[in-house]
Amino acid sequence: MDIRSRRNPKIQRVRRLQSSARARRAARRFVAEGVRLAEEALRAGWLPEWVLFTPRLSPRGQAVVAAFREQGVPAFATDPEALAAASATETPQGILLVLPIRTLPLPTEADFLLVVDGVRDPGNLGTILRTAWAAGVQAALLTPDTADPFNPKVVRAGMGAHFHLPLRREPWESLRKHLTHQQVYVAAADGALPYTHMPARRPIALVVGGEAEGVGPRLIRFAHQTVAIPMPGQAESLNAAVAAGILLFEVVRQREESNRSTFGKQPAGERGG
Repeated sequence: MDIRSRRNPKIQRVRRLQSSARARRAARRFVAEGVRLAEEALRAGWLPEWVLFTPRLSPRGQAVVAAFREQGVPAFATDPEALAAASATETPQGILLVLPIRTLPLPTEADFLLVVDGVRDPGNLGTILRTAWAAGVQAALLTPDTADPFNPKVVRAGMGAHFHLPLRREPWESLRKHLTHQQVYVAAADGALPYTHMPARRPIALVVGGEAEGVGPRLIRFAHQTVAIPMPGQAESLNAAVAAGILLFEVVRQREESNRSTFGKQPAGERGG
């Protein structure tokens, strides 16, 4: 074994990165656990500083370790108990990556952005990021009141979104400059417009807030319109991640419908008689 003790400096460093946002910001490093996340990091070319793994790791995981080693990434065989001491999961899969925090570039002419305001639950934020990635969102902008996107629970729930979706967590005024060319629609329980009526085919930024307080007043004032998801039941609100998913895939639906309409039309001279 390369690493046998939970007192090993690498194990101690991982534990600090797992538990402290301040440590992550200072080191510009975060931790990803599990075979699926390791595969996504490899696929995205996001190379770890180093890898910890156990001899019990699955063949699929061993293949990822071998691929990282071929690219010069140090990988250390680790006693399972030592890895468990560093893990933030109840059932570690036997592989853990220490990764640099990278800032993926924003698209120059974004037409599909997501703003997350005040979502403090890490699981919800990670699910929102995963859903945004699946929907083709070009960047996610996070207000300072939102959970740290590199919290281990966010990373785990994001399921690889961090390696592909540009993220910005900045003060409001800095975020605002990214929204100058988009129509901004804010999700609100008392929104003025049904969400299916928002014109999603033009450049758009969707804003979702936390379940407790919703979207802050500055973002509401900045919005072109507020939109609502009808709730005929007795619940006061939707889960933030569920609401985000409904809104994001309404944009997808409208744009796919528009594409089908465009490509389904034939010039008059080419239509059959």
